[in-house]
Amino acid sequence: MTASSTATPVRAPRPAAPKVPRRTIITGVIVLALLVAMALSTKVVGADSDLGAGPEAFSAEAWGEENFPVIQEAIADRAVEAPTLAEAIAADPAAAGEEYGVMGGTGPVFSVTFTGTVGAGQAGIYPVTVEGVPEDVLIRVQTGPAINGTDLRDATGTVGFGQFTNQIEFQDAASALNEQLKTSVLESVDTTALEGKTIDVTGAFQLINPQGWLVTPSELEVQ
Repeated sequence: MTASSTATPVRAPRPAAPKVPRRTIITGVIVLALLVAMALSTKVVGADSDLGAGPEAFSAEAWGEENFPVIQEAIADRAVEAPTLAEAIAADPAAAGEEYGVMGGTGPVFSVTFTGTVGAGQAGIYPVTVEGVPEDVLIRVQTGPAINGTDLRDATGTVGFGQFTNQIEFQDAASALNEQLKTSVLESVDTTALEGKTIDVTGAFQLINPQGWLVTPSELEVQ
C-alpha cells in the first residue's frame, strides 16, 4: 500500500509594483506644497470690501470743484490790464505772448483784467468797451448759458495733459472748470440784462485774432 501524500500548491510570484521615478515623486511634493501655500495665503473678500479694487474713476466734477478756486486766483495774479496788453499785442504778438501769456495749441493764452461798458449781446456773448483799448480791438465776454473753450484750464500753465489718463479726461477737466464758473461766478449775475451796465472782469482768452478777444471770465462783477 502506497502512502498518500498531500502536495503543497506552488503559487506564482506576485508581479513587482512598478517603481515611481524619483523625479515624479519630487515634482508631486513640490506641487502639493504650492497648493497648500496658496490655500493658506488666499483671503476671502467680502462684498463690501474694496480690496483689489482698481483705481477710482476720474470725476471731472470733483476735479473742477477742487481746482477752480486755485485757477481763479492764479489768473488774477497773472492778469494784465487790457490797455497794456492791447498795446503789447499790437506792437509784437509773439513777444507779448512770451512776456504775458502761456503758450497754447493755436496761440498764447492771456490773463487779462478790465472795467468797461457792456454793449448789445448775442447768445450770451457781449462786447465790452474798455477805456484805453484801441477802437479796432473788439473785446467780448462770454457769459453762457454755454461756456466754450479751454481758456480757464490753459491760462495758468499749471494744468497739463500729463496729469490725466487720456485726452477725454483732459477735455473734461476744461469743461468742469467752465461749469464751476457758471455756478460759482455767473449764477449770481443776471447775464440777460448786462447791456448798458459797467462790469469788472478778470479772465482769460486765447489769442487767435489780435483784433478780436473772446474772454472767458474767472471773475465778473456788475457795478
